[in-house]
Amino acid sequence: MILDDQRELFEIPEGITYLNCAYMAPQLRTVREAGERAVARKSRPWKITPPDFFEESERSRSLLAEVAGGDTDGVSIIPSASYGLAVAAKNVTVERGESILVLEEQFPSNVYAWRSLAGRRDARLVTVPRPPDHDWTSAVLDRVDGETAVVAVPHCHWTDGSRLDLVEIGARAREAGAALVVDATQSLGAYPLDVEEVRPDFLVAAAYKWLLGPYSLGFLYAGLGRREGEPLEHNWITRRDAEDFGGLTRYRDDYAPGARRYDVGERSNFVLLPMANEALRQLLEWGVGNISGKLGELTGLVEREAARAGIPAVPADQRGAHMIGLRLGPEAPEDLALRLASENVFVSVRGESVRVSPHLYNTREDVERLFEALAGMPG
Repeated sequence: MILDDQRELFEIPEGITYLNCAYMAPQLRTVREAGERAVARKSRPWKITPPDFFEESERSRSLLAEVAGGDTDGVSIIPSASYGLAVAAKNVTVERGESILVLEEQFPSNVYAWRSLAGRRDARLVTVPRPPDHDWTSAVLDRVDGETAVVAVPHCHWTDGSRLDLVEIGARAREAGAALVVDATQSLGAYPLDVEEVRPDFLVAAAYKWLLGPYSLGFLYAGLGRREGEPLEHNWITRRDAEDFGGLTRYRDDYAPGARRYDVGERSNFVLLPMANEALRQLLEWGVGNISGKLGELTGLVEREAARAGIPAVPADQRGAHMIGLRLGPEAPEDLALRLASENVFVSVRGESVRVSPHLYNTREDVERLFEALAGMPG
């Protein structure tokens, strides 16, 4: 499928250049409408029946599994990436003196959980330095050894889109006897990822970025050997036969199958799940590979315009197709993002990178507006 401009499916006013999906995705019109219907439904709770507590969440599992290339039983519904990472940290084995690998300037939620675990287990948190050539894959592979217990990495670095080869890293982690935990928040839905190829122990993704869903919702994918672990909380709906509301006081120790045991309490969110499901449906209609291809055209244009302007950028062969980091240097104003926003051009500054993250509502004209605005900045 060749995707053209999809801006009419969103509610972005004319004159707004929003190149900031990695910060927060705009809602699709259909996602907003699904949310409005869901809010109205709660006004009539007598129409919410016991099957409604299960059907929408099972639809979510099925859709997410299709996006990620996995099976429905591996999917858990969580409120945030940090929740899923806490599940992972609770269910991996780390012994005294072993190491947990993270990246330099990795997103905090995928660092704090491991700092805490390392402290409790008297283990070492090893930070892989940022490679000057953007080759995170080689940098990580060089650090995995027999003392590595966990490799906790993203699919691409959140500050600039620089990519990691998760298939290669996963194979090396398994060879070393280490668990692979992936934060795919900045890639899932916009850049192809197949959990059957990567084989992570755990993979998490918040819904409100590239999955185009609502805030306060996310997904955990547990590998085949990780679905019998210990959940963070103990709620009724994750137990076997929870569909029998009349039998809930016949307490059960056994869980519903697969990764459902890791679901957050009140996972049957009657507002957020219909919104997320509509977003996932649209992603699948477009096709993640098609989305990535279209976004690669836009970030490729950004890279070429940056080269003309003498601005260093992460090259295409070292990043995801959907996101690119520009290095403006120390002479760039500290309030660069605010100055651009005053001209209705929206990007993020993360670390030393100006992060440009388009989606299907963007066009070549948006890229041109970005560089016109940057040309007016000091330096």
